[in-house]
Amino acid sequence: MADITRRLGWRHLRGAPTAHVRHHRAGKLAHDGPGLSFWFRSLSAALSEVPVDDRELAMTFHARTADFQDVTVQATVTYRVSDPALAAARLDFSIDPDTGIWRGAPLEQLGTLLTETAQQHALDVLARTSLSSALVDGVTAVRERVAAGLAAEPRLPATGIEIVAVRVVALRPEPEVERALRTPAREQIQQEADRATYERRAVAVERERTIAENELASQIELARREEQLVEQRGTNTRREAEENAAADKVRAEAEATRSVRLAEAEAARSVKLAGAEADRQVQLAEAEARRTDRLSQAEAARTVRLARAEAEAAREVGEARAQAQAAWLRVHADVDVATLHALTGTRLAENLPHIDSVTISPDVLTGLLSRLGAGERE
Repeated sequence: MADITRRLGWRHLRGAPTAHVRHHRAGKLAHDGPGLSFWFRSLSAALSEVPVDDRELAMTFHARTADFQDVTVQATVTYRVSDPALAAARLDFSIDPDTGIWRGAPLEQLGTLLTETAQQHALDVLARTSLSSALVDGVTAVRERVAAGLAAEPRLPATGIEIVAVRVVALRPEPEVERALRTPAREQIQQEADRATYERRAVAVERERTIAENELASQIELARREEQLVEQRGTNTRREAEENAAADKVRAEAEATRSVRLAEAEAARSVKLAGAEADRQVQLAEAEARRTDRLSQAEAARTVRLARAEAEAAREVGEARAQAQAAWLRVHADVDVATLHALTGTRLAENLPHIDSVTISPDVLTGLLSRLGAGERE
């Protein structure tokens, strides 16, 4: 659709590259071509727009085969306008100068023309073809016949229409007939599937039998090998026991020899140690005897010296005491008896123990006074 804008009583048209625009002014052709852009006055302009791109027309119609079975044909026709001037002259492609919209429905007219023409040729082919043949080869036959019929149709070139391609999408019978036709094939397919299942089961059974035989053979072979293994293990066990016994015997002999050698070495070492200990004890006893002898001699000498020293000291002390006693006697020889008694009492008092108090009874005091008086009279 062309793009039309308004400016101060003028109109501006801008076309698309796939649209052929024809502009007549006052009955004369002013502009003609695709993708045009120009100014015009709406009161004096006659505009038409013809699409020149490839267009797809899908069609669906019913037909009847030679055995009176209804089928549905789905087809697509690709066409284009090869002569826009001729198409604009035969069909109404005029557009409104204010909105750019087609005043009529030219594409619907073209679709009706193409659909009826194609349907006519398809019905002609299917009317002479059985349903089974139509379902097998009908698509190709219908496509070829429709393409040839459209190419030979004189109205299409006269309208400026060119057929680009014809495609038949599907050729289907009614649903009940289609299900009935599918039944034999479905049964055959089911039979083939059952036969394949049976064959597969038979093959599986045969394989299972083969597997079972192989397993049985494998078990027999395993049993035989286990028997050989048990026999070999027994032989190995006996050989190992014999070798262990021989090794134990060798180890026992070696251990006995080593024990004897160790005992002999221990005995010799014990003898040596005993002799050395005896020698050491003898040496210790001799050294102790010598030390005791020396100590005894030293002790005897010390005792003799001490005895001599003590005797000398006793002698000197005795002499000193004798001299002191003699001097004391010489000093007291000329002293009277009363003085001696006083000295004696003083000495006695010095040597007596400490006395806190003395109790004198009257009898003792009387006796002492009597003696004292008698002494004074004498």
